Amino acid sequence: MARAVTPRRKTINTLAAWAIGLLIFFPILWTILTSFKTEAQAISDPPVFLFFDWTLENYAVVQERSDYMRFLWNSVIIAGGSTLLGIVIGVPAAWSMAFVPSKRTKDILMWMLSTKMLPAVGVLYPIYLLFIKLGLLDTRVGLTLVLMLINLPIIIWMLYTYFKEIPGEILEAARMDGATLKEEILYILTPMAVPGIASTLLLNIILAWNEAFWTLNLTAAKAAPLTAFIASYSSPEGLFYAKLSAASTMAIAPILILGWFSQKQLVRGLTFGAVK
Repeated sequence: MARAVTPRRKTINTLAAWAIGLLIFFPILWTILTSFKTEAQAISDPPVFLFFDWTLENYAVVQERSDYMRFLWNSVIIAGGSTLLGIVIGVPAAWSMAFVPSKRTKDILMWMLSTKMLPAVGVLYPIYLLFIKLGLLDTRVGLTLVLMLINLPIIIWMLYTYFKEIPGEILEAARMDGATLKEEILYILTPMAVPGIASTLLLNIILAWNEAFWTLNLTAAKAAPLTAFIASYSSPEGLFYAKLSAASTMAIAPILILGWFSQKQLVRGLTFGAVK
């Protein structure tokens, strides 16, 4: 029998949650504040927190120096395209593993997960040469395919977990009523797993949006997303911290807004099937 949570324990848990939340959010807050400082204030010692001369100069310089909208559009296409393509492939794959498992299903799942442990730099050279051969270097199509393949194991694992919580008898009843495989997946399984699919989609958009290694090594100018936009503010002369912070703030703002408005759906999906 579960013990009742005392008011004191509830207060401690709340304070601990706020402390952890603020600790995680502080680097983002510091980046945003630094973006409104001058370069001298950004590197001052001791650092200034709130009491400084607020300025929009860094944002103006960033806008003049770089075509922000082009980088943003590339990020939207690459992150959104890789995620949608991954969902299209991941749903049937997770369905087969959840409802038509074989003796090797668990081994296949573990093998897919193990690919995430492979250092990316270990396969950079062959992929780089392959991209040159296929004409995919510095293209949105090439980056979309790479990021889809990188995140596909996570997509399949998450969808597999959600699908396992759906009673197989429902799908069997649909088959007895004459539903085809396509109808079973599209009209029976997918609507029932909307929370799980939505959270998988949101999480993988965030992962693809924040991916820096592949975007910096496989793009130059045409298909460069916002991660390359941030990296462009590092120069041989040194780091311009205030301008770099302004570029970083502009890069993370869209995904922060998306995460803020979809947090309920994300939490609902991540806890989908946790309570029966």
